[in-house]
Amino acid sequence: MKNKRKYARGSLAAAMVLLLVSVLAGCGSGESAGEEGAAEGTDGGGAVAEVRLQLKWVPQAQFAGYFVAQEQGFYEEEGLAVDIIPGGPDIVPEQQVANGAATIGVDWVASLLAHQEQGLPLVEIAQVFQKSGLVLVSKKEAGIDTAAALKGKKVGNWMGGNEFEVLALFDKYGLDPNTDLEFTKQGFTMDQLLSGEMDAASAMTYNEYQIVLEQGIPASDLNVIDMNEEGVAMLEDNLFANRDWLEANKETAAKFVRASLKGWQYAIDNPEEAVDMVMKQTEDGSTSRDHQLKMLEEVAKLILPEGMDKADIGRIDADMFKQTADIAHQFGVITQPADLKNAYTTEILEMAAKQ
Repeated sequence: MKNKRKYARGSLAAAMVLLLVSVLAGCGSGESAGEEGAAEGTDGGGAVAEVRLQLKWVPQAQFAGYFVAQEQGFYEEEGLAVDIIPGGPDIVPEQQVANGAATIGVDWVASLLAHQEQGLPLVEIAQVFQKSGLVLVSKKEAGIDTAAALKGKKVGNWMGGNEFEVLALFDKYGLDPNTDLEFTKQGFTMDQLLSGEMDAASAMTYNEYQIVLEQGIPASDLNVIDMNEEGVAMLEDNLFANRDWLEANKETAAKFVRASLKGWQYAIDNPEEAVDMVMKQTEDGSTSRDHQLKMLEEVAKLILPEGMDKADIGRIDADMFKQTADIAHQFGVITQPADLKNAYTTEILEMAAKQ
């Protein structure tokens, strides 16, 4: 189904004002490639700065904080006009940001590392998910009560860059995915698990796992292997920008991060209201409000884990980033150890904290 695309409000009059500011500023002098004059926004001057946010996937509660920040006016309060662009199976956020089609992107850290190694001038500016949402789920009748019990079983994953935590899990327990078990490509539904075609399936806690529960299988009849508990978790949703754009637009980036994190805190505190905002962005009939509400509840656990201060939402944990990079290197996502000094920056978060 074709995704319904909804964008941030922006009037023709506002666009004309931005164009005029661009002309008066000397037609974008000092901006990097991919910017569009004052509409893209260089810091200072009080002009509205345009930011195009490229999502990893279609609109859903996984991205609730951005929709909340938009509808609640948090971006507007910062002098930003934000255009939220849906993702999909054929959209690579890193490429969109690198070529100037988007200003800031959302994707998993392993994907960002791979594109950095390819030479794209990208840098992480905030880490939204502090924990991994990936689990392996199986019916108890399959007897997979520990990761070691995966031996001899048929285990699924979507592949395409989503498999590395599972490979790290196999490695931890000395399981060869080619000889000790059957590691196979999994569809984007949970039908293979539900039908018994697959012994264990990959699932995100906020999506596919909930789908299994919604099919009437109680949690008590399932075994779950959590990548965080196994110590093989990789960081997922982060915010990243084009390094060249960022150099000239640090204040704009800080404003965007500040408003976005404010949106996430509001969404976590007001899930019912936040899901109403998300549902306005979804394609009719593509999902249910109950599913999105449960998704937000689970996403909140990844963004604000138990014991973490709300003031730390978006922080970049150096140890977890290194763990992600090490696993990425171990399994060939990147061919050389990641350049941790340049893969991310905490400067924008520090600026965002100084309101």
